[in-house]
Amino acid sequence: MLFNSYPFIFLFLPITILLFYLAGRFSQNIAAAWLVIASLFFYGWWNPRYLVLLLTSIFFNYTVGVGLIKEQQRSGKSKKCKAILIFGLGFDLSLLGYYKYANFFMENINALTGSSFNLGEILLPLGISFFTFTQIAFLVDAFRGEVKGYNFIHYILFITYFPHLIAGPILHHKEIIPQFCSPETYKINFNNIAVGLTVFFIGLIKKTALADGIAPHAVTLYALADKGQALTFFEAWLGGICYAFQLYFDFSGYSDMAIGGSLMFGIKLPLNFHSPYKAVNIFEFWRRWHMTLSRFLREYVYTPLSHGRQKPWRLMLNLVITMLVGGLWHGAGWNYLIWGGMHGFYLTMNHLWRNLRRGFGQDIRISTPIGSFFGCALTFAAFVLSLALFRTHSMNGAMHMLSGMLAINGVALPLEWKSQFGSLEPLLSSLGIRFQAINARIEGTGFTSDAFKSVLYLGLIIWCMPNTQQIMAKYYPALNPYRGDKFQPSMLLWKPNFNWSVGIAIIAVIGLANITKVSEFLYYQF
Repeated sequence: MLFNSYPFIFLFLPITILLFYLAGRFSQNIAAAWLVIASLFFYGWWNPRYLVLLLTSIFFNYTVGVGLIKEQQRSGKSKKCKAILIFGLGFDLSLLGYYKYANFFMENINALTGSSFNLGEILLPLGISFFTFTQIAFLVDAFRGEVKGYNFIHYILFITYFPHLIAGPILHHKEIIPQFCSPETYKINFNNIAVGLTVFFIGLIKKTALADGIAPHAVTLYALADKGQALTFFEAWLGGICYAFQLYFDFSGYSDMAIGGSLMFGIKLPLNFHSPYKAVNIFEFWRRWHMTLSRFLREYVYTPLSHGRQKPWRLMLNLVITMLVGGLWHGAGWNYLIWGGMHGFYLTMNHLWRNLRRGFGQDIRISTPIGSFFGCALTFAAFVLSLALFRTHSMNGAMHMLSGMLAINGVALPLEWKSQFGSLEPLLSSLGIRFQAINARIEGTGFTSDAFKSVLYLGLIIWCMPNTQQIMAKYYPALNPYRGDKFQPSMLLWKPNFNWSVGIAIIAVIGLANITKVSEFLYYQF
């Protein structure tokens, strides 16, 4: 079931909310159990057989977690406690490895040895990366002595809770389970309903009108690369930016809908997305993009690798290893692994640059407006460049896209621009820039103008408008709000008044009207 679907919006969500609060008047456990049942129904909507896998994972991890808690309380981080942890992590990683990576590894073994082993088609269960990483964090924290024990109903709800189950955010037990334990959660709060609906419908319009609106342009240009066609500089960057904007509004829209939908149940989810394209360096980018994944990688991969005093080169190697894990988390393929490696390289280069600035006595916390502008532009360009690996369906397609972005195939401007810039043709020709019709390779007309206009108006929204959390700043709809904001849109702060009600109603109607076909969120595939 999709957030951006009529059955979810008009049936599942209102019925689940209504029965949740009705049950909450009599028993918190019944209300929580109802939310578990609803969440399992939501997950089983696509493929009910994967409910067995999900429930097996939950029962196993809860049992192991309880064992870890008891053993840790009895004897601390003993050998037995470590053995229990290794057993639990081994099960989780084996499960994830089989469903997500088995065929990838088998393909590479076949390529290296010339064998022809075949595991058959393995369908990737939705959300397996999210609920597996969530439970890995739970086990590790239990081993560390940071978990005191939880009610099983609250634990199973923590894992299955439908607003996060399919595409995040990656939850942390310390933040969520105490909310399930609070009596206030089970009492209807109309302020939460109003704020939640507002955030939900802002997310809906981002997905259905903005992300899905620009998606065909990205699909068309990336398809050329996947077919082996050489792209020019302009074509490659136009396609790359279109996909970057599609991914931005798709993920931002999902994150808003998850936060808004959850708040209607009185539960705040952690913030997972906060205007990452406004970041002035790659460190800041990863503090804004998929924030809960960044937190998981930092706390459960990078920090354990970097314990004790280590040399700078080793810390940077740990950073690269962490990002390689982040790349593989997104998918089983060399393109994802190289994408993670690229971001590890970006982060190490940024780390060296910061050290160089410190060496010259500069305060790295201070940046001039010009420095911030170029830092933001460079960070965005580096991310778009990396998406050539993230989006294409093959390494061959990625190489075609990258060669276009690096101007290896030449620089060509759209032929339809010749009427405006024809007088500059001699100068452009001397620089190796020509005019070429993109439409000659794409069915239909006006493609370039439509795509370019979409990029312009979406770019204005991304860089000139406040994001959802800034608009709702007075109400803190999410946990862990981003603290680096300098811009406070006082004129655009949401208020529960008539004007805002009309505005959100219009946004809701536009968002609902653009639900014209089944359109999954991009992060469903991860």
